[in-house]
Amino acid sequence: MLIAVITGVAGQDGSYLAELLLEKGYLVIGITRRHGVNEKYKNIDHLFGHDNFRFIEGDISDTTLISRVLHQHRPHEWYNLAAMSHVGQSFREPLATFDVDARAVIGQLESIRQISPYTRFYQAATSELFGGVGCPEEGYDEDSSFNPRSPYAIAKLAAYWAVRNYRVAYNMFACNGILHNHSSPRRGYDFATRKITRGIAKVVLGLESTIKMGNLSAFRDEGHAKDYCKAMHLMLQQERPDDYLIATGDGATIEDMFRYVCSLADLSIEDVYEVDERFMRPSDVQYLLGNPQKAMKELGWRPEYSWKALLKEMYENDIAELQNK
Repeated sequence: MLIAVITGVAGQDGSYLAELLLEKGYLVIGITRRHGVNEKYKNIDHLFGHDNFRFIEGDISDTTLISRVLHQHRPHEWYNLAAMSHVGQSFREPLATFDVDARAVIGQLESIRQISPYTRFYQAATSELFGGVGCPEEGYDEDSSFNPRSPYAIAKLAAYWAVRNYRVAYNMFACNGILHNHSSPRRGYDFATRKITRGIAKVVLGLESTIKMGNLSAFRDEGHAKDYCKAMHLMLQQERPDDYLIATGDGATIEDMFRYVCSLADLSIEDVYEVDERFMRPSDVQYLLGNPQKAMKELGWRPEYSWKALLKEMYENDIAELQNK
């Protein structure tokens, strides 16, 4: 039986990836930070009864934990999805962000090198590496220059180069997935797309009157997390390790997304949008469009969701969730 470790398993990507691998017959070892006694792991509650799912609470910055998991399970694949993933918060906690998003990645790579060098490693990189600077008309690709503009992006860039270094220096099977923005009904409430769909659902149901957000002018290539998790798995099935950019090749501004969900709810953005300076960042990435041609050609990957189909699914899910509370 193939064995896979997923860090950050309780998150959006981790939960979808766990489902995918369990469907393929893997034994899945899921790691996540410990929650409070009364808190639920909402995204993975349905997996706890699965015969091939094992759950571990722990901090990926603790190399003792990483070593113990490697010694005990000797996994074929290791997916590092755990991260401090909120760009805005990284400005408030830059050192903590670097510890989790960079140092902890090096710790995992080094532990794998020493204990289980045949384990294939996937690192969740990000389109924030590009910084929205000099984006080609067809979108960024794997050869585009990096220009990180946040503590989050800086830490992720350090991890990106660590993966490449271990791949070359130690002949490890290690890949970076440079993923553009992706969301789902499991997205955290503090991310823009979920703020929009959840907020508009609350307005429709009479629970709120406005939606407080920051800058709406940023352009994002937005896909569905389920599509992107399929790409992660495909990367580790190749004969040789390489880095791949994953995107839809299409997108919209946050304002366009806001207006689209408003149209689904028969609302006007002018009536519900409220500017909140708390959500403005010291430096913002204005334009991120991806060119996924390499992944399409070499991995045979294709996204099934457009950004409109994604937002419609999220909005309908939020309406249903709030009505059932």
